[in-house]
Amino acid sequence: MRVLITGGAGFIGSHITEELLLQNHQVAVVDNLSSGKKSQVPLEASFYQKDIRQKDLGEVFDEFRPDYVIHLAAQVSVSKSIQQPFHDCEENILATINVLESCVKHHVKKLVFASTAALYGDPQYLPIDEQHGMNPTSFYGLSKKIAESYIKMFAEYHGLTYTILRYANVYGMRQDAYGEAGVIAIFIEQLLSSQPLHIFGDGAQTRDFVFVKDVAKANVAALTRGENETINISTGQQTSLLTIINELRMITSEEVSPAFGHERRGDIRHSCLSNAKAKELLDWVPAYSLAEGLRATIHYYQQKAVV
Repeated sequence: MRVLITGGAGFIGSHITEELLLQNHQVAVVDNLSSGKKSQVPLEASFYQKDIRQKDLGEVFDEFRPDYVIHLAAQVSVSKSIQQPFHDCEENILATINVLESCVKHHVKKLVFASTAALYGDPQYLPIDEQHGMNPTSFYGLSKKIAESYIKMFAEYHGLTYTILRYANVYGMRQDAYGEAGVIAIFIEQLLSSQPLHIFGDGAQTRDFVFVKDVAKANVAALTRGENETINISTGQQTSLLTIINELRMITSEEVSPAFGHERRGDIRHSCLSNAKAKELLDWVPAYSLAEGLRATIHYYQQKAVV
């Protein structure tokens, strides 16, 4: 297969690129490097430094001639989406429309789209399945919801096949702890620099933490399965921040000092996504336990600190 990945130089995209290459696919990465790093793109992949909002994106499609597109490039900061809603709209809605138009024009067989649990909003029940109502509490969640609607309408009008993947809380190697990163990356950086681990609230709040290599395998599985479906990618398990801290303590044998602060307004207390549909339609289940994923992530950050 010839697979084009937007945002392929980023945290999740670079792992998907590696997984595709392991399975002997031809891969091209499109990334403007606003947050991604070219050093994270394997040499075996073609690389195009280009902003997917620009109309000349079609030139990449003309040259690489992809059969499939995995669309990850996005503005992913919740706080930035609230501060700069127009920018969020450009990155997550208008850019997606540009990608969709290129897919249709160049007869792409299928689009796999990276969406988010953020569009569900406050859970009405747990675990959240794909039938749960969508009530996003940020412009980021709203823009992803609208992008999903455009994808479905392009499918209706143009026959474009798609799979939408709604990620839970992804963690792992290469996640940026200095931006609006996942809490695990932040905790590990704080731990390795002998800082207290900052917690907003009492630490009993829970999330569904899914390892990035498992997410990469789900994206590759979606290339040939789950046609015109929307599917959660998650572990289906709730894990508290205090549990994460305890796991870090056991793995590193370090003294871990949590620093508790005020709970942040608007934070969701508990979150967990059902992955039953992913098991059925993608034949996918997470291969990594939380402990295994954390060990691999810690090792990465330890090696990075040495360098």
